[in-house]
Amino acid sequence: MSKRTRIINDPSELVPLLQVFGSHRHKKVFDSLLNLWMTKEDLEELLGTDVTKSITILKKSGLIESQWHMPEPGKTPEKEYRSSYSKVQTNFQCSFEDMSDIIMLTFMPYEDVKDAIEELEKLVEQGNDSMSSLTRALNKSPLYIRAVARRSDKLTVMGQRLKVLLNGETE
Repeated sequence: MSKRTRIINDPSELVPLLQVFGSHRHKKVFDSLLNLWMTKEDLEELLGTDVTKSITILKKSGLIESQWHMPEPGKTPEKEYRSSYSKVQTNFQCSFEDMSDIIMLTFMPYEDVKDAIEELEKLVEQGNDSMSSLTRALNKSPLYIRAVARRSDKLTVMGQRLKVLLNGETE
């Protein structure tokens, strides 16, 4: 088992973590990857369900790592995954207002938070990617904006900037 500790200094990093561990399916995928490297197909065979969304959210939250698995000669290499961390340590302080926003954004149905996500994605795609200009444009706190970005499948937080993801990678 991996012995690394995930250190969380930004409360908005809780959004993907709470999404992962608030879902039985995502948690089963994470637990399955604690000790072994497994391909997507191995996971689907073991769990009997599609794990694409689980792998995506686990990758985005930084909880799994991947490497190429070299099969027998003549077969196509496949990605295999393993959990990156076995422990977590948090070190942050925020207001209850910010914490309640984070929790609400995490557990709200996508349809309820869709407009905020799409508005933020549109601004970033238009080149407005700095946290200070986004806080002015949306009249929201930086923590709220980072939390919305972490809920988005198209955005990632890179310090004081947001970046658009293309096929799971930053632009």
